[in-house]
Amino acid sequence: MTTRLELAGKRALITAGTKGIGHAVVERFRELGATVLTTARSQPATMPDEMFVAADLTTVEGCEATARAVNDRLGGVDIVVHVLGGSSAPAGGFAALSDAEWQKELNLNLFPAVRLDRALLPGMLAQRAGVIVHVTSIQHRMPLPESTTAYAAAKAALSTYSKSLSKEVTPQGVRVVRVCPGWVETDAAVALAQRLADDAGTDYEGGKQIIMNALGGIPLGRPAKPAEVADLIAFVASPRASAISGVEYVIDGGTVPTA
Repeated sequence: MTTRLELAGKRALITAGTKGIGHAVVERFRELGATVLTTARSQPATMPDEMFVAADLTTVEGCEATARAVNDRLGGVDIVVHVLGGSSAPAGGFAALSDAEWQKELNLNLFPAVRLDRALLPGMLAQRAGVIVHVTSIQHRMPLPESTTAYAAAKAALSTYSKSLSKEVTPQGVRVVRVCPGWVETDAAVALAQRLADDAGTDYEGGKQIIMNALGGIPLGRPAKPAEVADLIAFVASPRASAISGVEYVIDGGTVPTA
């Protein structure tokens, strides 16, 4: 990962690149020489105009605008990294999940990847080269029924879609890989741990332990860092992983108890 030329000349779209894992991926790809375009609903002051498109990818229009920007600004794409995801569903188990909540989870965690792939894959297939990385979640293997049922189901759908897509397009030169994080210490995760700590009358480390206990423990003893997930994504997107397609790499510190 020390060779700057690893991704030199590659054109990359990275969704949700303004914070958390997405931001770490943007930084790593740029360090490795890629030309990067990223997207979110609002542009941070520190994000250069030439590498950003403002779009809501939970909508058809937002995906269409992003695909146009990729073709207009980059002239096509070599690597697409679908980082966008998350959950706003309420706690309370299945009964708390209305049709609207289910649709929101699918609109955020599945459909942006489906729509952008459909728009951008024809160009990748025409050049007979490219990489698509779908970021899933260990929740699709071990959902938390109280709060993540809809999110976990949407990520499971993304994982199955990704596997099917890989079987279709890998023979035509486009690799498709999944990266499956566990708990990652993003700003949002830090805020959650601190809130739990405050509620429990403990410190931040105690808040982290509450989350790890809810997950059944993390053998590594800590969450992953966004930069560590970005390193894995950069590897699977790079020529060094040219024989890898159709698989899912878990980066969770050992959280999932079975292989």
